[in-house]
Amino acid sequence: MLLATGGSMGMGFWILYIAVIFGFMYFIAIRPQKKEKKRQQDMLSSIAVGDSVLTTSGFYGVIIDMTEDTVIVEFGNNKNCRIPMQKSAVVEIEKPEA
Repeated sequence: MLLATGGSMGMGFWILYIAVIFGFMYFIAIRPQKKEKKRQQDMLSSIAVGDSVLTTSGFYGVIIDMTEDTVIVEFGNNKNCRIPMQKSAVVEIEKPEA
């Protein structure tokens, strides 16, 4: 009798232990990723022509044209370097002064 009771209590402990581990993993890994993805989506939805941006490759430029999922970014002062890229390549946005 005693052995059967101890075995079921041990099984309940392991189930609780695994649930706690999964809960911990959710709050450490999954939840922050979801928050960061939502922040980036909000940032990308606020992009407008004329904004200064920083790209994932480290280049600063100004958006001169946009479509649904691409932007054309102008780099440098000579106005000759215009590169189309995906919106997801934008890391930071700086709105122009009004």
